[in-house]
Amino acid sequence: MSHDYRPGDVLLLECAFTETAVTAVSRYYVSVLWPWLKVDPQAENIRWNGRRALPTPEAREWEIFRTKPSETALKPGGTCQVGIPATVVHVQAIHHFDPPLVTGMLPRPASYLEVLRQGETRDLELEDQGYTIDPNHGEPIHIELLFRPYSFLEPGDEVADRNGRAWRFDAAWDWQPFDGEQSGPPTWPLTLLSRQGEPTSKEATSVARATASGSHTDELERWTGLTSARPAAHHPTAQKSRPPSDSAKEKH
Repeated sequence: MSHDYRPGDVLLLECAFTETAVTAVSRYYVSVLWPWLKVDPQAENIRWNGRRALPTPEAREWEIFRTKPSETALKPGGTCQVGIPATVVHVQAIHHFDPPLVTGMLPRPASYLEVLRQGETRDLELEDQGYTIDPNHGEPIHIELLFRPYSFLEPGDEVADRNGRAWRFDAAWDWQPFDGEQSGPPTWPLTLLSRQGEPTSKEATSVARATASGSHTDELERWTGLTSARPAAHHPTAQKSRPPSDSAKEKH
């Protein structure tokens, strides 16, 4: 389910190649009948024709779905297979839709994962950068979680680092120091101060044990090794000047 994913996750995507028909071919795109989704007859003002255009190499667009044989070898009226070869991506954002989004296709997606390919770093100046997939399998995409940096923390956790500084964890590379000073990442080991209130003994022990060795740099190097990307630089926000919660005040 989509709520199991979070920004920073490194995923391996695959989709078994399925036979379909080629309906059109141009220099930049190949159109095929999409074998997994159906036309939504209740969608107003959206009429999907049951086809999907996939870019050829000359289009210079990133597309996770590919064809066998390759797009450049296809002819109108022929057949091919379409699917996703093993592809490593990292999650940029998760989008939820309630009610599910009307796209002209069935099933209607209740969420999207916005992902970036290996070697691509999020650009905060770009509004439309990522590729979106439906994690709830409108298309039978197999998703494997390869790595989650700071998997032992939950968004919103408050911790104290080895130097006694209090931090709020929002995402793997999005840390908010309560003192407002931007002097580098938290120094391990970490002490869990708050997790939606007072943390349980088990939760606190888990964080202490996970950070007894290693460092923020180790997490970053493993993530970078898998993604061949850099974390996006987060701009200062009002959250950075927020006072710590009562739990953080009492324990820090």
